[in-house]
Amino acid sequence: MVDDQSAQVAPYLHVAARMRLWIADGSWGVGHRLPSRAELGAAMGGVGENVVRRAQELLISEGLLEGRAGSGTYVSAPRTQRRLLRSAARGRSGGGLFKAEMAALGMVGTWESHSEAKTPAPAGIAARLGIAEGELTVRTRYEFLADRQPVMLSASWEPMAVTGGTVVVLPEGGPLAGAGVVARMAHIGITVTRAVEIPRPAQVDREQALQLGVPAGTAATLIERTYFAGDGTAVETADILVPDLGWQIAYELPVFGSGD
Repeated sequence: MVDDQSAQVAPYLHVAARMRLWIADGSWGVGHRLPSRAELGAAMGGVGENVVRRAQELLISEGLLEGRAGSGTYVSAPRTQRRLLRSAARGRSGGGLFKAEMAALGMVGTWESHSEAKTPAPAGIAARLGIAEGELTVRTRYEFLADRQPVMLSASWEPMAVTGGTVVVLPEGGPLAGAGVVARMAHIGITVTRAVEIPRPAQVDREQALQLGVPAGTAATLIERTYFAGDGTAVETADILVPDLGWQIAYELPVFGSGD
């Protein structure tokens, strides 16, 4: 038995599949301007314009179509997907490795940041840090850029009980500005021994879309990363958002023993 939700979802997915086929077989080439929604609906067997709109929005989020204000919807040029490496080496090199990685791709990597001290930890963040909800943290928002174009967004939280009163309380201020979590913690006598990352599927919201230059609703990967000291204390946690358009996340892992 098909439930009501499935019945509502199926029509726009069917329309989207037909559009993908027309793009894949060359019926709609790069730069092709799509017919009106009414015309497309008629061509699809009389589906409503709202169904066509949802199908178009899905293909825009996938990078197959692009909307041009005041002009219409067009077939997009294929985007080159570059690899964004997540590795132990990266974690120990801080932002410097982001620059090196972008340089290897022939791009200039930079980032912009804004920190807010004495930010109460929300419940979910507090749980990841192992502190009480409302305890004070330093929250830092990052926008990572390649050739001045946004690549990913990040929001980081560090407990002020760990860094408060030290020269590294602000991640992008003081003598170790931009050095990364591992180096900054080492400076105050804390050895970071491991990081845990949990990737989850996500969608870009409207505010994030404006920052990243992609349509709202674009598919993305949200990485929940937490750094731990040797005694198990969490010293930083971050939400890292990478849009699927143009970037592929890859993990580089050390191999021990037999590699099983």
